Amino acid sequence: MIRQFGVETRGQGLYEITASLQSFITDSNTRRDLERWIARLVPEGDPFYTHDTEGPDDMPAHIRAALTATSLSIPIVDRSLALGAWQGVYLWEHRRRGSTRELVLHIGT
Repeated sequence: MIRQFGVETRGQGLYEITASLQSFITDSNTRRDLERWIARLVPEGDPFYTHDTEGPDDMPAHIRAALTATSLSIPIVDRSLALGAWQGVYLWEHRRRGSTRELVLHIGT
């Protein structure tokens, strides 16, 4: 796997990129495994589906959305997301064509 990514700098100095590098390594297999698992669990082209108005991924996308999280609550501690060492926040797109998904962020006080 080869991955290119940019690092924005604000001038001279050292910039810590360890977390970025580590995330590429740990996320690559985990995400691939999850994508293969959901594709096996809810395959496209199953003759059982009759709802295919928007294409062969239409009904599988509805089922996958029902099985995966659509809302999330994350504590904020000292102005940072309180996530565990191996946790991250992902948007899981289920449609082949992709689209712009609108997210709503609520920060309670």
